[in-house]
Amino acid sequence: MTAQAQRRYQDVAAELRALVRAEGFKPGDRLLTERQIALRLDVGRSLVRDAIIMLEVEGLVQVRQGSGIYLMEPATDATVVTDDIGPFELLEARMVIESAVAGLAAATVTKADITAMRDALDQERQGISDGSGDYSGDRRFHLLIAEASQNGVLLRTVTELWDRRSRSRMWAQLHSRIFDDTYRARWLDDHQDVLDALRARDSARARKAMADHIANVSATLMQLSDPDDPGFDGYLFSTTRALKAL
Repeated sequence: MTAQAQRRYQDVAAELRALVRAEGFKPGDRLLTERQIALRLDVGRSLVRDAIIMLEVEGLVQVRQGSGIYLMEPATDATVVTDDIGPFELLEARMVIESAVAGLAAATVTKADITAMRDALDQERQGISDGSGDYSGDRRFHLLIAEASQNGVLLRTVTELWDRRSRSRMWAQLHSRIFDDTYRARWLDDHQDVLDALRARDSARARKAMADHIANVSATLMQLSDPDDPGFDGYLFSTTRALKAL
């Protein structure tokens, strides 16, 4: 994959800047809705969302939840995003890679691996119940699956994806406007489905369970961070689309 393909959201952000200039928007103006931008630029809403998050980080727009996207006065010391990965771009990559890893791990997983994964889910469950906002059990569970695949290249790849998430300014910006964390219990249920498939050594089931889980994560984050009408069911990449890339 080329650097340009990895950062398609930056192209969309540039097109959006050009659109703002062409339409004569001024600081304080409410911009087009995400749906309108997606239709105008002929791209999916997840790609538009990444572009908007990038412009938020750079201080060029302000997202007001349920109200819309507003143009800001550019700051002289504005941050320029050049090396980040869009949250939804990252999730799509994780869906393709981690679903395949889960399928492979189902054939190689050991009893010790299963025990460690159970411990990770207990850690995740504790983080949810005490409201600490601790996601370390979540990360640990996913990395343990990669480790269970017994493939060092895949383990390094999955670890790098999670490390990119941890240091991503765009990921932090996305979560800064999500205040409902009840979704984490649903993700824990997803993790249990993945673990059950691994215990059964069912590769197809494990692969699908992981793909479904990451699709659920993406759909939930899209809904909870929607700057437009929360009732609008915007375009999301589907499990089917991602799995066809395998």
